[in-house]
Amino acid sequence: MRSVKEISAGGVVYRRENSQVKILLIEDRYSRWTLPKGKKEPGETDQETALREIEEETGIRGRIQKRLETIRYRYFHPNHGDISKEVHYFLVEAGAGSVTPQLSEITGAAWFSPEEAWRKQQEEGYDNNDGVLGQAYQHLGIQAE
Repeated sequence: MRSVKEISAGGVVYRRENSQVKILLIEDRYSRWTLPKGKKEPGETDQETALREIEEETGIRGRIQKRLETIRYRYFHPNHGDISKEVHYFLVEAGAGSVTPQLSEITGAAWFSPEEAWRKQQEEGYDNNDGVLGQAYQHLGIQAE
């Protein structure tokens, strides 16, 4: 088996509700709370992928505010072998739409206060997203913790 490179994009989606910030997290098929993301399609920019995947997974349309960070990691897929994964994350302000999780891809999606989102990330998320969420909080003027 050969090594395969997979590129994805997604984001930290936020909205302001009565001067309070809310953060959108998804619950993936492994029961982990994480950030919405998905595979890049041919001809798409990273930004287009992020916005499309966020809308497909959660029903929320958004606007990119800032590029956050690119995460790189490797994993083994039983059918495809060694996968080199690259995920481009953006800070995305929620626009139209209501949360309607695409249940074929994820098991849930919900808005959380920054404190709740950080706690879920620490306890039930993926370690490589700590920096992404931290950067988003810094840009939004939110204390992480």
